[in-house]
Amino acid sequence: MFLSTVTNSLDAKGRVSVPADFRNVVANSDFDGIIVWPSFDGAYLEGGGIALLEDYQKSLDRIDHYDEGRIALQRAIFAASRPLSFDSGGRVSLPKDLHEYAGLNGKVTFVGLGRRFEIWSPKALEAQNENIRKLAKENRHRLKPVLDGNGGA
Repeated sequence: MFLSTVTNSLDAKGRVSVPADFRNVVANSDFDGIIVWPSFDGAYLEGGGIALLEDYQKSLDRIDHYDEGRIALQRAIFAASRPLSFDSGGRVSLPKDLHEYAGLNGKVTFVGLGRRFEIWSPKALEAQNENIRKLAKENRHRLKPVLDGNGGA
């Protein structure tokens, strides 16, 4: 799982070190890197590993192939995705259009969200934190224990 929030430097060539814990999440996949795309919810990037995109594809496969919503999601996620390979130091090179989209300038904040992550400008994330905590508080009732086969949590 992608966990924690880590801020790293973005160099002049657009390279940023991906947190070691994030690299470990995708370490056993067929692709030695991460996949990122512009979020359609705001000026930040979303990302994950191949397994996440395979899950998205399985979910989309349940929708009619020519459904407009399906096509929109495919375009917003798959068509906009960029596979970013790790270099020997665990860095990736963010394409200029992606770091411009997310307003990344000198610093990059990785936000772990379990099966996926986000990449934010630290200032933009800080501006959202109060609203995020308020919304989480309003929705905490949605966290229900998962029962095992014996009726226990």
